[in-house]
Amino acid sequence: MPPRNPSKSALDLIKKHGAKIVDFKFIDVPGMWQHTSVPADEVDEGTFQYGIGFDGSSIRGFQEIQESDMVLLPDPDSVRLDSFCSIPTVSFICDVFDPRKQALYDRDPRNIAKRAQDYMRRSGIGDTAYFGPELEFYIFDHISYENLPFTSGFSIDSEEAHWNSGSDDGPNLGYTLRPKEGYFPVQPSDKHMDIRSEMVLALKAWGVPVEMHHHEVATGGQTEIDMRYATLLQMCDNVMIYKYVTRNVARRHGKTVTFMPKPLFGDNGSGMHVHQSIWKAGKNLFYDEKGYAELSKLGHYYIGGLLTHIDALLAFCAPTTNSYKRLVPHYEAPVNVAFSMGNRSAAVRIPIFFKGPRFSKAKRIEFRPPDPAANPYLAFSAMLMAGLDGIKRKLDPTKAGFGPLDKNIYELPKAEARRIKSVPGSLDATLAALERDHAFLTEGDVFSEDLIETWIDYKRTKELQEVRIRPTPYEFYLYYDL
Repeated sequence: MPPRNPSKSALDLIKKHGAKIVDFKFIDVPGMWQHTSVPADEVDEGTFQYGIGFDGSSIRGFQEIQESDMVLLPDPDSVRLDSFCSIPTVSFICDVFDPRKQALYDRDPRNIAKRAQDYMRRSGIGDTAYFGPELEFYIFDHISYENLPFTSGFSIDSEEAHWNSGSDDGPNLGYTLRPKEGYFPVQPSDKHMDIRSEMVLALKAWGVPVEMHHHEVATGGQTEIDMRYATLLQMCDNVMIYKYVTRNVARRHGKTVTFMPKPLFGDNGSGMHVHQSIWKAGKNLFYDEKGYAELSKLGHYYIGGLLTHIDALLAFCAPTTNSYKRLVPHYEAPVNVAFSMGNRSAAVRIPIFFKGPRFSKAKRIEFRPPDPAANPYLAFSAMLMAGLDGIKRKLDPTKAGFGPLDKNIYELPKAEARRIKSVPGSLDATLAALERDHAFLTEGDVFSEDLIETWIDYKRTKELQEVRIRPTPYEFYLYYDL
């Protein structure tokens, strides 16, 4: 049998679908997909070998204007029919190539995910890292916002939200959802069943396996669609497809999707709880029938790495100023730096739905502080690097005082609660922590010092400072009459 030729298979698929346009997608440093498109008859074997040029100085976090020539290299295995284009279009996910160094670009987040996987294999610890994120998001009917020197504010609306229970603008059929009571209601209270199902079917058509979908806890259309776990790089790609698909399906219905962690005050924010495990030669290294919650010693060390480096990790895993409006107590937010089994009030939960050797493949840990505003390539890579550091250094989370804590941490007596560390309370604090603690990320040249410095500088100048210098409506409520 001749060796597989991925680029030929991709070209065959373009012809099979009668594609007129080929779209090349890639991710910027903050975490948004960008794209450029060419006529299909311009794509050949050379496109996969040499790529196509673009201006890197116009992409957030990339190059300055004097060094702006860069190249996109399409991954032939990422080929998909883009179901949201009226003109037949085939889509590729690309790596970014630096022609000056004749190598993959150091700041390309997708390249960092590849390096993280390679580092794990070279370490000998494992050959595969599986990731399974649970992305939560809101489906709104309306969103408007403005930020001008003389006026600012936002307005959100949802047909199922509790604030519409008294609306007299037209026939009001009721069945709105009270705050924090949106978990698993049936129709007609759950008004997005068909939209979510359409999203699931679209994801499957894009090659993303889905396990479940449901309404989430908050009012106003909070939603969760759970993808089946995959390798680190594949799951990063799947997360970007997930965001693209859900936004575009919502748009077909005249609705809008946001992955903003905390768009509504007084209700649950949107998290991205990340399940993860390490395997070697087809064996789940996190399983031990005799371990606490059937988790192996290696799995405990992995937790030790996550919790030891949690302050720095959140600079990538909860990377917005808005993230820290979600990470507050009593909204099912994992603010407590501890681990436990089946306990959603801890930063690390060890799921215990099923027990015994029969379910050894399902043993994993869940890191709960991340949110879906994260760049998945950077966040998942950082988590893996922290976990591998814990394994290499044998960081026992119990000896470090992180638990296990098998109780509702939110309801502990004050004296006991004070002994439990909390996650940082601001993006500013996590960026300072990343400055102090990032040697674990640069092991094996996975993250470069340049990327880390670029991330910190971008977040401080483009986000933190810009939020800090603007008055908010609530400040007028507090201070106008002083």
